[in-house]
Amino acid sequence: MQSKAATVQQYLAELPTDRRAAISAIRDVIRRNIDKTYEEGMQYGMIGWYVPHRVYPAGYHCNPKQPLPFAGLASQKNYMSLYLGCVYGDSAEAEWFRGAWEKTGRKLDMGKACIRFRKLEDVPLDVVGEAIRRFPAKKWIEIYETAIRAMNQSAAKKAARQTAKKSAGRASGKSAAETSGTPKRAAVKARARKSK
Repeated sequence: MQSKAATVQQYLAELPTDRRAAISAIRDVIRRNIDKTYEEGMQYGMIGWYVPHRVYPAGYHCNPKQPLPFAGLASQKNYMSLYLGCVYGDSAEAEWFRGAWEKTGRKLDMGKACIRFRKLEDVPLDVVGEAIRRFPAKKWIEIYETAIRAMNQSAAKKAARQTAKKSAGRASGKSAAETSGTPKRAAVKARARKSK
């Protein structure tokens, strides 16, 4: 549920009292622990912390007009969410985070980078603060760029395999559909050709 609020203060003012208190408490922890290179503002309809373009001109690969996101905090319809890019972009950090959270005895409801919670008491604030503190902007940029390179290499390898497969199909006289399908589909298509 994205907010249309233009500022963080406006976003907080729109929230019900209990949610405002929870979001504000987590926001305070983030603000106390975050590297001062990051900036806070509204991003993707929620409170966001990001690497500004003046520090990382390339911006976010999904939308280079947006600064590089790092963390986000939102009030959704049925829960609140804390988004931590650092636990998505680095498997060792994700493992540390899960372990640190679980040691508190609180249940962790987490996707790849989204931690869902219903009340402030569900969130170990010290773990959140430490997760934020462990990622100065320079480290986050390095991890982000490593992930983007890996993603681009994977896409390039996939494209090369598809091109090679199509070329092999052309050399053997098969259509692109036959070379990209499963062996069973190829057999069905071959029988259909013979019956014509």
